[in-house]
Amino acid sequence: MRLPLLQGVLPVDRAGLTRDVLAGLTLAALAIPGTMGYTKIIGTPVITGLYTILIPMALFALFGSSRHLSVGADSATAAVVAAGLAGMAVRGSNEWLALCSLLALMAGVLMFAARVLRLGFLADFLSRTVLVGFLTGVGVQVALLEVSGMLGLQRTSNDPLLEIVRDLRLIGESNAYAVCVSLAVLAVILGCRRISDRVPGGLIAVVTAIGISWALGLDAHLETLGAVPSGLPTLGLPHVEWNWPLLQKLLPIAFACFVVILAQSAATSRAYAAKYNDPFDANVDMVGLGMANLGAGLSGTFIVNGSPTNTAMVDGGGGRSQVAQLTTCVLVLLVLLFLTGPLAHLPTAVLSAIVFLVAARMIDIKGMRRIYAVARAEFWVALLTAATVVVVGVEQGILLAMVLSLIDHVRRGYRGTNLVIVADKKKRGWQTVPLDEPQAISPGLLVYLFSHSLYYANAGQFAEEILRLARNGTQPPLRWLCVEAAAIGDVDFSAAAMLRDTAALLQQQGIRLLFANVSAPVRSQFDCYGVTEAIGADAICGSIHAVVVACEQAAGVPAEAPEVQAGQAGQAGDDAAKA
Repeated sequence: MRLPLLQGVLPVDRAGLTRDVLAGLTLAALAIPGTMGYTKIIGTPVITGLYTILIPMALFALFGSSRHLSVGADSATAAVVAAGLAGMAVRGSNEWLALCSLLALMAGVLMFAARVLRLGFLADFLSRTVLVGFLTGVGVQVALLEVSGMLGLQRTSNDPLLEIVRDLRLIGESNAYAVCVSLAVLAVILGCRRISDRVPGGLIAVVTAIGISWALGLDAHLETLGAVPSGLPTLGLPHVEWNWPLLQKLLPIAFACFVVILAQSAATSRAYAAKYNDPFDANVDMVGLGMANLGAGLSGTFIVNGSPTNTAMVDGGGGRSQVAQLTTCVLVLLVLLFLTGPLAHLPTAVLSAIVFLVAARMIDIKGMRRIYAVARAEFWVALLTAATVVVVGVEQGILLAMVLSLIDHVRRGYRGTNLVIVADKKKRGWQTVPLDEPQAISPGLLVYLFSHSLYYANAGQFAEEILRLARNGTQPPLRWLCVEAAAIGDVDFSAAAMLRDTAALLQQQGIRLLFANVSAPVRSQFDCYGVTEAIGADAICGSIHAVVVACEQAAGVPAEAPEVQAGQAGQAGDDAAKA
């Protein structure tokens, strides 16, 4: 098996190499202040934000399959970690940072385990509806928690509702310098955004704030970052007391992050791969994401994720391969080696304002309104997910999102919309009608189209509808009831028992149960479970047309003209393909 190496880089497009490098410069200008802001969400030193770009981004570029996905710090996973670790250590302490790094290692291990088990499909089970609700809830939570920093007040808790109530009560004690700095940062970033998304408003705000703070001595009037260490991260395992009880406490948090990473990264990679018709493999991307998080954990920083925002930045800058991300890594390396000194003068209110805007963009009001307009029931699911994130917690919100997605999948999937196939006299073919309007496709023959695999949850529906059709009957009386089985991809033990019982009940009424378009795997299951023996091997036909011909011959009906039969056979193939 070929190692998943450099799939996001090779082949190198020499004509687009300059464009990729420029896109990397753009990403660095926009992502550096953003990643420093994410450290405020998760509660780690500012320098760790730069570490999330240096090694993790480079590892994904080397081991991932996506040519477009940008991996780094992310507000959603940062919020999950901050909420999950609350109470386990002092926020911002060395122990806190060590736990963050350990969670990154655990997320990486979960990614590798998912790759071995080929669980990339799990990303499909976090529906778009609940994902919109979850990210909206995270945006609201993070935005509310950053208000205190923008006002120059000390945060006292991680509960967004309690914190915003406290901020409103103490608003008269706000630091005027911090408020002015925050408003100026908001104005600069929003103003640059109105001009163009490519203008690095965050970088302009950070550089300007550092210069003004240094020139006017704002360090004496509001909180600044203080000394920021330069140099490369130290590689090694997190300094924690390794034991099974600790890992048990952290496992739910790591799993919640794993789900967010898997869903968000896969959705972003898939979207850009489709946009540019590039190859994409969710399982290979899991290797890249696993390596990225191992790199994060071993370099003393926190969990990284595929970032839709950063990916869009690279795409907007013209980047079409991971060369752009590797360029960003080189620039961050230069910053770590030579440019950390000026960061000491950066007011913390600047980062609060940057994070506030990032969080505000996550609140997808337009998406929620669109869901409300076209799928009212799904809107309430999304709203419940968002409310759970804000009121209860991010970790509980993602678990609820998973449960609601699975419930929605089961609700939609296990009871299919089944129909009756009837003759279309005008087109000399076939069409479908509802179950409450059954018509014989041929004298004494009714064809029932079942639109789902057969298993224990919908076996009752199948039996109920079949027996109701037999009971309602047609004129002349039914002799055969055929199941169009093209959509049946699997039959479990419980469903097979139901088929045997149903065939026996129909036989008591003088009706024989037949099947058409049974796939080879399902035929094998029929043989294994005794269904073939119960109904007879001759009851399983290759097509509806074959069933019609056989039943008409048994009833003594003259065969139709060849052109009609051919037309019906073609229609049967079309119907089976559609089903």
